[in-house]
Amino acid sequence: MVNIDVITRKWGNSIGIILPKEAIEKEHIRENQKINILISKKTNVLNETFGMLKNKLKKSSQEMKDELREELYPENESLLL
Repeated sequence: MVNIDVITRKWGNSIGIILPKEAIEKEHIRENQKINILISKKTNVLNETFGMLKNKLKKSSQEMKDELREELYPENESLLL
């Protein structure tokens, strides 16, 4: 099994990929041979991780900070007013 990155290209009404020569030689792939391809779309893990709460929180970050401050320091409530 070989792991390669390829770019899709328009091919008539379809989308095709081109296998690099190194992968063809390593796996001994021949013309008209049936092969199995596992497709996995590359994603940016950081964007997924940091963006997963976006548009799901009903309160602003300032409102959440104010609530936490009130819970942590209830005796200073009069100082905040």
